[in-house]
Amino acid sequence: MRDDKGTDAFPASAGKGSVPSARFAGSGTYVATGELTLAVNAAVTLGRPLLIKGEPGTGKTQLAQEVATALDRPLFEWHIKSTSKAQQGLYEYDPVPRLRDSQPGDERAADIANYIVPGMLWRAFESGQRAVLLIDEIDKADIEFPNDLLRELDRMEFYVYETRQLVKARRRPIVFITSNNEKELPDAFLRRCFFHYIRFPDTATMERIIEVHFPGLKKSLLAEALSAFYRIREVPGLKKKPSTSELLDWIKLLLAEDIPAEALRADDGKASIPRLYGALLKNEQDVHLFERVVFMARAGR
Repeated sequence: MRDDKGTDAFPASAGKGSVPSARFAGSGTYVATGELTLAVNAAVTLGRPLLIKGEPGTGKTQLAQEVATALDRPLFEWHIKSTSKAQQGLYEYDPVPRLRDSQPGDERAADIANYIVPGMLWRAFESGQRAVLLIDEIDKADIEFPNDLLRELDRMEFYVYETRQLVKARRRPIVFITSNNEKELPDAFLRRCFFHYIRFPDTATMERIIEVHFPGLKKSLLAEALSAFYRIREVPGLKKKPSTSELLDWIKLLLAEDIPAEALRADDGKASIPRLYGALLKNEQDVHLFERVVFMARAGR
């Protein structure tokens, strides 16, 4: 919210009710680093949206889902498309059904409220419990999209002009906003958020993630799979580096096909094409690039 002089202004009650009754500390199905849990709890305490960035596949969307589950809160998910408008998160008025109902003289058509469809913000605002609201991949929308939400996210209220109704949040929802950095977000919007960048997991963190999904995985297979995975990610020029979710898919296939650890081992530390590489490399340019790297490595022996 901005005052008439163009400076940042916030209502005195903006932070009221924002301190959580419970704190997020990860879950049995989601490995959260200390920095990430600190960011989640800081955003909740401040009553600010938590803006999450990071490579695709690093668990940005899943974070909101896991927080809702861990804190036992209702979850409202708004997945943004290139055609999404901020108004859709508040509500939409559809006049076509009303016109259709009015022709046979349906009494329902007399009340415009029957044709107002609440959006995810409205539903989160009116939730009986403090809700978790996910605004997923906000950078897919038009550049004005974030700015159009500033007032609603600041004041936690909006006006429905068709029904002359002011919708206020019963309880300030815990707001998660994800971005893949496809577009730069406006400075005014960034100032309203608490920001956290999810770094790509290092080997130790990745081992914890794999243990959650594949408990008891043989250490030899784990070591060779991780070695091959990070070796691929280090190839310069890849259009799309394999992500955590793709690594998990790959390990699932390795287990299903009973691929032994030694089949993944690179000879003399040189690059090699991993078995079932289609789970990791998702376009022909990257496959050809990796094949050239392997060929050059073998030729240099």
